[in-house]
Amino acid sequence: MKRYYFTFVTIFIIVLSSLSFADEFKNIKDGDIIFQISQSTQSNAIKLATHSKYTHIGIIFFKDKKPFVLEAVQPVRYTKLSDWIKKGKNNHYVIKRLNKNILSRKQIKKMKSIGDNFLNHDYDILFNWSDKELYCSELVWKLYKRGADIKLCELKKLKDFDLTHPTVKILMRNRYTNAPPLNEKVVSPKDIFDSEFLTDVTNQP
Repeated sequence: MKRYYFTFVTIFIIVLSSLSFADEFKNIKDGDIIFQISQSTQSNAIKLATHSKYTHIGIIFFKDKKPFVLEAVQPVRYTKLSDWIKKGKNNHYVIKRLNKNILSRKQIKKMKSIGDNFLNHDYDILFNWSDKELYCSELVWKLYKRGADIKLCELKKLKDFDLTHPTVKILMRNRYTNAPPLNEKVVSPKDIFDSEFLTDVTNQP
């Protein structure tokens, strides 16, 4: 009897969790941008250089009616939304969306197509602006600009960030054999997070 009771409770919890998950993400749309605090080895350096709480972002697209995050990691790939959230610190995330313009089906289709062409591209540890390799905020910025003709924010140069902290200096010394390309175009998660064109959709504590 106890075994049947335990099985019933387990099934009930699983069903309840599924319903909560579905309710939590019922307002998500294609093209939403999601932010988290990455637990990668470079996350702290990014936080110090950009003065940003959030260090990793991706863009949400639905595949077979299920939400996935297209992200630039190693390599560029789709990750199930629930799995993507679990990778972040304390499962915390923020989702943002355009506050005025609504993405059309045509724009979404084009953004997805461009994103699919980026699949399996290597992660760009040098933060170059070429398409050969990509980092997370670069991927999102380019999808919006090329797929929807929307410039989420102005691009910066590497020298515009705070490169003075020892942790940042160590990362840069390890990444660049020669002098870092200080005039390289760069976009950070914070630049997109602070975009005047975006508004919060979901903000988990």
